[in-house]
Order: sequence, then structure tokens, then C-alpha cells
Amino acid sequence: MKRISVDIGGTFTDCFVAWDGRYIQAKALTTHHNLSQGFNEALDHACATLDLPRDGVLGEVDSVRYATTLGTNALIERRGPQVGVVVTAGFEATIPLSRGRGYGEGLDELAKNDMSSGTRPDPLVPQTLIRSVSERVDFRGTVLLELDRQDVRRALTELVDAGAEALVVCLTNAVENPVHELAVQEIFLSEYPAHQLGAIPMLLSHQLSGRKGEYVRATSAIVDGYLHATMYHALSELEQNLREHGYARPMLVIHNSGGMAQLNSTDALQTIHSGPVAGISASEHLAGQAGLGNVVATDMGGTSFDIGLVPADGVKHYDFMPVIDRWLVSVPMIHLVTLGAGGGSIAWRDPGGALRVGPRSAGADPGPACYGRGGIEPTVTDANLLLGYLSAENELAGGVALDPRAAETAVGELGAELGLDLIACAEGIIRVANAEMIQALRVITVERGVDPRRYALLAFGGAGPLHAAAIADELGIRTIVCPRASGVLAALGLIVAPRRRDAQRTVLLSGEALSDEALRETVSELGDDARRALGEPDAGLTAVYELRYRGQAFELAITAGVGPSPSELREAFEDEHEERYGYRDPAQELELVTVRVAAALAGAEPDLTADDNQSSPREAELTRQATFRGETLDVQLLRGALASGTKISGPAVVELPEATLLVPPEWSGHVDPTGTIRLER
Repeated sequence: MKRISVDIGGTFTDCFVAWDGRYIQAKALTTHHNLSQGFNEALDHACATLDLPRDGVLGEVDSVRYATTLGTNALIERRGPQVGVVVTAGFEATIPLSRGRGYGEGLDELAKNDMSSGTRPDPLVPQTLIRSVSERVDFRGTVLLELDRQDVRRALTELVDAGAEALVVCLTNAVENPVHELAVQEIFLSEYPAHQLGAIPMLLSHQLSGRKGEYVRATSAIVDGYLHATMYHALSELEQNLREHGYARPMLVIHNSGGMAQLNSTDALQTIHSGPVAGISASEHLAGQAGLGNVVATDMGGTSFDIGLVPADGVKHYDFMPVIDRWLVSVPMIHLVTLGAGGGSIAWRDPGGALRVGPRSAGADPGPACYGRGGIEPTVTDANLLLGYLSAENELAGGVALDPRAAETAVGELGAELGLDLIACAEGIIRVANAEMIQALRVITVERGVDPRRYALLAFGGAGPLHAAAIADELGIRTIVCPRASGVLAALGLIVAPRRRDAQRTVLLSGEALSDEALRETVSELGDDARRALGEPDAGLTAVYELRYRGQAFELAITAGVGPSPSELREAFEDEHEERYGYRDPAQELELVTVRVAAALAGAEPDLTADDNQSSPREAELTRQATFRGETLDVQLLRGALASGTKISGPAVVELPEATLLVPPEWSGHVDPTGTIRLER
């Protein structure tokens, strides 16, 4: 297997190369003005290890795979075009009014409990860019009022004249019968041909989401339209860079469902959180290969902290109606909790005099103060350097040399504002950052009925292993797992991720209508759609069924194969309902709301124990001083990729190739045959 994977983060670009049993990892700073420059630099580091030219490597690999946070960052920073929306007459207020609970979507639990003080999100589409057209289709798909084509031309002209740079069409009941949405597109292309300079993209909501619900279908299409141009130009630039250096195959992009697809089969909405999702795929692979059991995966990079669960039974936790930023959407996505807490998160004093950390990040340019690239604000990385957890002697990943004096100046100025000395301020920054991450872990475990003490903590990302022990201590987790490739683990996840496409449809079947024939027909049609989108007619299928007792407002997602009988569906649903809510009701009528089918080709299964580069010569026994809870201690220092069987006792610092692991006094462990470090409290 010869394969390249690249995870483009807000601070670093991570590269992982699989080359006939060798596994090479590399990093470079992300070049936001031109992402291909950071990619080329990271790949050149890997090619130097292989002693091969970049063009030669790109000419031989079977695939190049990407993950990026570009779409996530563009949405957070509101860097998108003006989006115009066409809706059915009478539904002009659906989008701005959202839903009854729309005010609280995307807020934390504290804010949700005080909705009177809650703030609505800034709209992606202002009221002035919403137009309606005369048409109506009922809930069965029957056309009640034909589309007024002249009305469509008027609406489109007004939106273009008002400055719309992307158009979304969301007509009532288009999922049941999309004839009018397709007609709007036909009229638009006749008036504004796609080949003309300045052509405006148009997205049809029924093609993005097959789920009923006008509001959530509209928000899905609007977010997709808002990110379309940003993702298209950035990923096209990356693909062109590959072409110029000898790579002729399709570029693959990971979706937030956990699967890969070609660029021309990818919607912008599907790339949100793609990097952290790749980390979940890698965590699942490592957990299975090393027999880790239940794992909570924590990815801390330069900008964000992402958490996902990997149960031992292999059933991933999905959100079928996730909230992205402040918007409810209907794209299936692996469940994650994300917050702005990374190595570059900036520490600051709030108006009340309290120390705060994040969510604003120093990013890659200028980066933390200690990077010596012009940053002047204190960050988590600066604090870790001052406490002795990071070393100024060795460069960080990407060739970044750390400057302790710059860190002292930045943290010292904040400490003076807070009335703290230098070390106390640095420790405070770390404690506050850890508290934010611990709370996020409670959200994904304790608040969902999961006991974190039954899980191992798998820490990765460039900064994740530095904070793992403090987080585990607080949650009662007794095992920490740190992969040798922890600094580029999301890139490893791209290597192992399957190619996959999803198709979904709202069906609303109950009683006699919920029959074997109806189930087979629905799954067969959706399976054909998913295979067609993937371009693989023989891809394997999996199916998820959203069910509820008739009259309930929420559904449970049940995985039950591609050919279950109604009775098998009911049994699986009632088992899950009883476990979740404590009861089952055999006399209650069951309703099947939505069916989702995924077509997938199995991913690679690299044997990391075969990596001939996993161990490097140990340097002479080294020590340095580091601060733990106000006490300065001599700590063991281990550098390089450690050989299998190496023992580690805290206090220690392990400087891995692309990350650093902090081992407090209460922890000890060893290196297993995959190069993974396992620590026990």
C-alpha cells in the first residue's frame, strides 16, 4: 500500500505516508494564504525520510486523502458569500424565525437554562435576501399549484441584483416531489449560464437532504451554500497542486460521516469537523489492533479540542440531526464535542478580573509568543514551556524553535494584571484550560449516561498528551493511551478510513404500511443512490432506522442490517428504548420515520507493529526540571520514538516525533509493540 494523507488544521498541516509497510509522519505550519504550500512542505519532510523526490512519490501512490478545518473556521469566522434563498410563497419567515427551540441551539447548557438572556445567532441569510415563488406540493408529493415560471424569473433577478453570490432553493415538500426545485434550477441556468464569468452556484435542498422538515432542510442547504465557494476554491487549488506534481488520480476528502469520497462527490457541509472525525477513525483502528476496549478519544491541536467516543463494540455514536455552530442540520455526522481550547488558545483577563483561556487562538501566524513570529499574547503553549513541559532545546514539529524569553514576557504581563507571579500565572493558564476540557468530556460521557471510568483516555494531537493526565485524574480514568503517531493521528485516520456515501429519506411508515416489502424497497432504492454517489456498484451496505412510538416527538436510531423484518426492528427498538428510558410498550404502535443507508468500501488495515522506523536510538539518560502543583521536580526526559517494552515512570516528559507526553509522578507505564505508550495511575 502506497498512500498519502494530509490533515490541514488551523495551526499545523499533518502528513502521514504509508509506503509499502513503512509509515512516515511529518508536520509543517499551515499556510492559510495557500494551503498547498504547507502540504508540499510537510510532504517534503516525509519524502526526505523515504529518500525519494516529491514528484516520484506522488506518481506512485494509489490515493491522496485530505481532511481540513477550513470550512469549520470559515463558518465560525463568518467568512462566506451573501446567500440568497428561494422558498414557497407563505414560508418567507420560516428561516429567520427558526423553530421553537432554535434560539438555544449551539448554546451551552448554562445558557440554555437562561433563555431569556440568550442571543440569537447572526443570520447567514438576511431577510432581504429571501424571495418566495408561487407553487405548492402537498405532503404526498401531489402538485396542488403549478410553479409560476415568471414569478421564478422575478425572484432570481431580484436576488442577483441584491448581491447574492450563492443561491439556495428550499420549496415545501420537495423531498416528496422535487419537480419544482428542479424547474427553478432549469430556469436559473437558462437565464444565468454556468459557463459565464461570475457564475453563481445554485444548491437544491432535496439533493442535500432527503429528510422532511422545511427548517432543518433549509439550514442544511444554507450552510452548504455559505461554505461552497470557500471549500471549492481551496480544495481545487490543492487538487491542481497534485496535478502539477505528477498525481493523476482523483483526490479524496473525508466526510463527517467517517468515510471518504472524491471531491466531485462531496458537499461543503460534509467537510465540517472532517479532521477530528479522521481522528476517531484512527482511534477505532488503534483500539481494535491493541485491544484497548472502550476509548474516549481526545484531540488537542493548536486551535481546538475535540472529543469522541469509541466503544469496544465498534458502534460509533452518530448525530443524525447535529448542530453546527448555531445551526441545526440534517447530515449524519459522527458525534463530537468541540471547543476552542488548543495549544494556541490565548489567555486573558475578563472584565471581572478572572483568568480566562480561549476560544480565540493565535493560530499559525503569528502563533504563540514563544514561536518568535510576532505573537505577543500569552497562550497555553507559552505556559507549558515555562512550566518545563516543553523544551526550548529542541524544535517543535514543523521546525518551530521556542523562545522562553518571549513566553516570559507575554505570561508575565498577564500575571501582573492578575497579581500573580510568572509560574503561578502559567499554572493558572493550564488549570483553566484543563477545566474547560474536563467539562467538555463530562458533556460527552456523564451527561449521556456514560461512565468515563470504564474508558481509556486516548490522547493525541500535538498538545493532547501534555494535558491527558490532569484530565484523567479529574474524571477518575485510570488508563491513558498515547500513540506514537499522536501528533498526526488524524492523518493516520485518513489512511484507514473507508470510502463511503450516505443516502437518507423520510418515510413515516406505521401499522400495515410498515411491511417487509416497504422496508426492502426503501433500503434497495437508497442503497442504489448511495452506491451511485460513491461510484461503486458493489459497495457493501449498512442501514440505520429512526423509530419512535407513535406520538413521540423524538426518534431512536437503530442499526439493524439491510434486511430486517418489522418484528426484528421492533425488538431492537424496544431493547434500546428500555435501556435509554427504562420501559418498553409492546401495545404501542411503532412508527418508522427515517431510513439511512450507507455504501462503503472497507478501509486499509495497516499493521503498525511492522513499522521499521518505530524505534530510534535512545539518548543518554536526561533530566530537566518541571513544575507540578507549585513544586519544582527533576523529571526523566525521553526523546525519540521509543522501542517496544520501554518502561516509563513519572515524573517524566516523553518527546515523541510530533508531540510531547507529560507523565506526572502518580503515573507509569510502558511502550507496546505498536509504539503506543500505555500509562496507568
